[in-house]
Amino acid sequence: MNTRRCEWCPEHLSARHSHRARFCSTRCRVAAHRASKKTTPAIPAELTTRDRWVRHTATKVPLTTAGTAASSTDPRTWSSYNEAARSSAGVGLGFVLSDADDIVCVDLDGCLDHATGALAPWAEDIVQAAGATFIEVSRSGTGLHVFGRANVRQGRRIRRTGGVAVELYGTGRFIAITGAPFRSAPATLADITALTARWAT
Repeated sequence: MNTRRCEWCPEHLSARHSHRARFCSTRCRVAAHRASKKTTPAIPAELTTRDRWVRHTATKVPLTTAGTAASSTDPRTWSSYNEAARSSAGVGLGFVLSDADDIVCVDLDGCLDHATGALAPWAEDIVQAAGATFIEVSRSGTGLHVFGRANVRQGRRIRRTGGVAVELYGTGRFIAITGAPFRSAPATLADITALTARWAT
């Protein structure tokens, strides 16, 4: 079974790829190159000033900066942003959501067209409701991470028609961070309580 994966998205590298191939497509290669050239990623200071950073594998398994197993519930395996950014372990950065504050993330899967970048109407509604807050494009290029502030202690996954899912988390999870802002999203966190209240249990 082929276990080689693209270094940017979690897709498997098929037999058509050279044994030295690192990416599944030109799109992923270009995205990774652009990310590597960024000197100041568009990540809010509210995230970078907290020592809740990890690295992660292509399959989103959390790692310490030394490349060993990390946990989203064990602070001993987390690092500062600068330490994590300097590390070459895994394929990217991850931020851990904790009950130490009210930072939350709404994870929207399958909402962006991979080729055109067009946003699905159901996701457009969520983005508009979130307002001026940090929103980034996920590593796959087809999802969004909407960050903000709200009181969310119990994570939940909301299944939508057609299998599309909205995930809401506030603690005990890590989010693979790209620092690639969606549209003109600011590098600040807004109060998104009204948005998260949609999925209150």
